[in-house]
Amino acid sequence: MNISPTDFASMLCSRLCHDLLSPVGALNNGLELLADEHDPEMRARCLELLADSARASASKLKFFRLAFGGAGGFGETIDTREAHAALQGLFGDNKRLMLGWMVDEPVLPKTAIKVLLNLALIGGDALIRGGQLDVGAENVDGVTEIVIRADGPRIVLDPELRAALEGEIEESSVSPRAAAALLVHALVVQSGGMLRVSPPEAEVLLFGASFRAG
Repeated sequence: MNISPTDFASMLCSRLCHDLLSPVGALNNGLELLADEHDPEMRARCLELLADSARASASKLKFFRLAFGGAGGFGETIDTREAHAALQGLFGDNKRLMLGWMVDEPVLPKTAIKVLLNLALIGGDALIRGGQLDVGAENVDGVTEIVIRADGPRIVLDPELRAALEGEIEESSVSPRAAAALLVHALVVQSGGMLRVSPPEAEVLLFGASFRAG
């Protein structure tokens, strides 16, 4: 797999636009309704919906800044509490998904945070009917080990994402939805590490990454 930086940037932008379209579109619709509504109760409801959409937009942006961007300052590590808060904001409105956080490290290298968040994003999206998403990470003798476990009534991992994570996807068939998986694979491989994905027939979805991130 050999994706050019330009192509990857294009896919990443498309993915971000896709994920932000819904909450931003809801903001626009809410403002239009508010402009035409004069009933106090309905206006209050419109304002409530606007607040929900604004919060969802802000949560997604905070997550994407950590998962894809350069958030976290100029240091080499990021406070793991920021990653936890980003995941809570991303999945907080999904009442059917429970997030388990098993990270005792106070900080992790930036690369490790990006791998952790993107694997958690993929795992959470695979729980299409909700379930339990557990996130774990630790540093052992300079090696960062990350484990993501997704368990629910129905788990669907897009074959394209699986192929991208395993480095077996054809460049001509890559779509924007694979951006997170491509980034994870690239970061782990560049760090000389290993990335494992549970087989399709497994009852739970497991991701495991082990690499020197800093």
